[in-house]
Amino acid sequence: MSDSEQSVYAKRTKTIHYGSLEESDRWHVDRKDNDADGSGRTDFSQLTTADYMALDEDVAKEKAALLEEFERRKKARLIHVSTDDGEVKSALRKLNEPICYFGEGPADRRLRLKELLSALGEKGLPAAKPAKEEEKPKSQQKETNESTWYHEGPESLRVARFWIANYSLARAKKRLEEASEKVRQHSATKAGRMVELQKRIQQLAPQCSQVGDTRPITGCTINEDSTLLLTCSLSSLCKVWSVPDCTLKQTLRGHKCNVSDVAFRPGVANDSKSEVAMASCSFDGSVKLWAYDNEESIADISGHVPHRVAKLAFHPSGRFLGTACYDASWRLWDLEQKQEVLHQEGHTKAVHCIAFQVDGSVCVTGGVDGFGRVWDLRTGRCIMFLEGHLSAIYGVDFSPNGYHIASGSQDNSCKIWDLRRRQMVYTIPAHLNLISDVKYQKNGGNFLVTSSYDKTAKIWSDKTWQPLKTLSGHDGRLVGVDISHDSQYIVTASYDRTFKLWAWD
Repeated sequence: MSDSEQSVYAKRTKTIHYGSLEESDRWHVDRKDNDADGSGRTDFSQLTTADYMALDEDVAKEKAALLEEFERRKKARLIHVSTDDGEVKSALRKLNEPICYFGEGPADRRLRLKELLSALGEKGLPAAKPAKEEEKPKSQQKETNESTWYHEGPESLRVARFWIANYSLARAKKRLEEASEKVRQHSATKAGRMVELQKRIQQLAPQCSQVGDTRPITGCTINEDSTLLLTCSLSSLCKVWSVPDCTLKQTLRGHKCNVSDVAFRPGVANDSKSEVAMASCSFDGSVKLWAYDNEESIADISGHVPHRVAKLAFHPSGRFLGTACYDASWRLWDLEQKQEVLHQEGHTKAVHCIAFQVDGSVCVTGGVDGFGRVWDLRTGRCIMFLEGHLSAIYGVDFSPNGYHIASGSQDNSCKIWDLRRRQMVYTIPAHLNLISDVKYQKNGGNFLVTSSYDKTAKIWSDKTWQPLKTLSGHDGRLVGVDISHDSQYIVTASYDRTFKLWAWD
């Protein structure tokens, strides 16, 4: 064939050969024998009717299991389980199951109980209690959670509370009679007295400025007849000064650490001997009682060590002494029974200040936690919660009217609280730095004095809370202030180691 000739390719048709039925049967038999020899291949064409029935049974079992699981989940959703985590744990305990797994929360624990109860069926459910029996424990539990827990106190506390109740009732009656007389006075008379008082306050001037110690002064107070002044300092010394010439009369030695506060005992004459007339407290937790005729303490009160005692105050009767301690509690000491009659907790942090009402029935405490509490000394209950300050409370005081309370805080504000309404009535943006102490006028409550770390003390009018006078002149922060009972003098103590006595011109 030459190159010029073209090659022609023809496509062959595919031929299908059908074998005989006999050969086909033989091929299937041979294939079945090979599978029996272990080749691992299955000839589905040889499946019999029995094989198809076995497959149908497996599918039916899986379907039944799925239906059963759906029914169990549906039943679990319909089961009612208490939302109280305590009751859920109790039910798990009855089923002999762990009450808690690692990382399991109340919601997970409740879901696990539901699944257990749905799996166990009706037999696994705890026996239901009658409705009346169920309601009773819940109400008892709610009452237990909301009520304060009390324990039996000593006999000395019962004696003290009865004595305070009898003492305060008589004073409250007298105070209410005086308040009624003031209400009956003509409004013009009241306004005239207030104007006169404001004019006198404007005339306040330093009467005396005295270097009180070699180290910063931490507290000051004036006695009942306005003739003596008591100061304390970081040098561990307490000093008694005469008023108004500020002459040193007595030095009290005995503390081994910084003294934080001092107080005069009411009802004690200046010429009394061997009688508790003063009290002081220090950073190391020691509290000492002093007399006018002795420079050493006549008694020590132990029980606070090693916690700091920040402030102390005498009860108006002079029989009891209250101490604010940095162990988040305050104490009440009976000087006649010579023992601690009350150790009261309630604050979450250190208690810094304490003050008694003029009747002697209640007291108020302020804490570093920023909250204050008013306590009924006759029952031991907290009757009012002072919530509103943004930081620690460093000073509290009761008004002579018996129901107004002033509190000074680290948030630079002074708040006024009404015990009758049990709420805050006014906020005074008083200073540019924290307020270290607050004091009401003792014989009328017509004005309020606040001391601050901004080196000033300010006088505020009652009811309107307008600023009347700013007492400036200290070179250091003010840590304490007090007003004499006759309202003739105001004393301020400072970290510049001096105290100043302010009087009317």
